Amino acid sequence: MTSPAVRILLCDDHAVVRAGLLALLGSEPDIEVVGEAGSGEEAVALAARLTPDVVLMDLQLGEGIDGVEATRRIAATGVHVLVLTTYDTDADITRAIEAGATGYLLKAERPEELFAAIRSAAQGRTTLSPPVASRVMARMRRPLPTLTDRERDILGQLSQGLGNRDIARALFISEATVKTHLGRIYDKLGVDTRAGAVAVAKEQRLLP
Repeated sequence: MTSPAVRILLCDDHAVVRAGLLALLGSEPDIEVVGEAGSGEEAVALAARLTPDVVLMDLQLGEGIDGVEATRRIAATGVHVLVLTTYDTDADITRAIEAGATGYLLKAERPEELFAAIRSAAQGRTTLSPPVASRVMARMRRPLPTLTDRERDILGQLSQGLGNRDIARALFISEATVKTHLGRIYDKLGVDTRAGAVAVAKEQRLLP
């Protein structure tokens, strides 16, 4: 008796990419694409309605919620999410894994690797592209960054969603000083966005 096919929901804001994935996955008899989404909101809604085994999720989705937030909402329902993206920065990887992604694959991988990752994700097993796994291991081996007390204070305000002006007011410093500290924080954490800084700070328990 053959096992039922792994049911897949595709989420990518580029129709051409979805069409390519649809054609590629159609070559595998044990993988069935049951739906396509062009936005994070659509993916969340379709995942709830179709209950696929795996959602193939891109991270950058144009307007609306991004792939990380969509992953968080979908993973919370028990559906496995396999990130399939071109982005492999520490911040992107950290945010996706913290959101509950089962695996993280780069679009540059060979089709055979994608098929294997989908089957693994359907069973709840983690799969990481080799470059992603290398970055994760390197981060685990890397000594924790040393932040000043002021940088920790600013990270704490940042984690509450405050903008530069509000942080400056709360800490009785100028906005220019906030920007200077943020630049140093980004460099030390290896990120280039506020969300990335907060994600890495949470992961490494750097928040005050």
